[in-house]
Amino acid sequence: MDENLDPSPRPRGRGIYLLPNLFTTGALFGGFYSIIAASQGRIEAACIAIFISAVLDGLDGRVARLTNTQSEFGVQYDSLSDLISFGMAPAMLMYHWALVSLKLDGPTLGKIGWLGAFLYAACAALRLARFNSQVGTVDKRWFIGLASPAAAGLVASFVWVCHEFGASGVELRYAALAVAVVAGLLMVSRIRYNSFKGSRQGPKADRVPFFVLVLVLAGLIALWVAPAITLLGGTTLYALSGPLLWFKRRRLPPEVAG
Repeated sequence: MDENLDPSPRPRGRGIYLLPNLFTTGALFGGFYSIIAASQGRIEAACIAIFISAVLDGLDGRVARLTNTQSEFGVQYDSLSDLISFGMAPAMLMYHWALVSLKLDGPTLGKIGWLGAFLYAACAALRLARFNSQVGTVDKRWFIGLASPAAAGLVASFVWVCHEFGASGVELRYAALAVAVVAGLLMVSRIRYNSFKGSRQGPKADRVPFFVLVLVLAGLIALWVAPAITLLGGTTLYALSGPLLWFKRRRLPPEVAG
């Protein structure tokens, strides 16, 4: 029998697994670049790099599902990339832009500055670890705690808007500390946030109302005209949506709130 005529089916090549991991690597590079840029005082570039990482992070999982190349390696690699891009990078951005200047008010406040940055990074790590451990047991319609890309977007857009309008981190160091601490604590909170994944099944599962398309178009136009302000507005509204819905559920009777 000819050895070249092997009747057994050939396993699919592993090269295709490279595709989603390339997106993850791009997101990781964006976070790493943001840290370098922030340390060099290139604040706008550091902020933009975080948002580019968020876009690539949103694409890697979708590419993996479309190409049927999900893997445990990809899941773990994505989580490590998120820690750099949405944990360390925003923390270092906030530190170099504003929190480092808290030392001007005394050595104790100087320590609080870098501890505030560390708190944000640690909360991002805890948020990612909790997400990985509960990924198969929680309702996919909701995130428990503010997702790390959203928290990073809130921090980066805040810095970007302030920098764009000429406000220095030295002037806003206490506001920056408050934003970093609040964003970090929201990540590890038990507050539910809409994941926008929905729960509908069947042929209409991917359909959305017409007004949603109008809102998306308006958002894209606003993003083109004033990207920093639009991103700050969007991330702030999303960050506030969780606590507002929590208060709303607290006011409703248990049978309605559930």
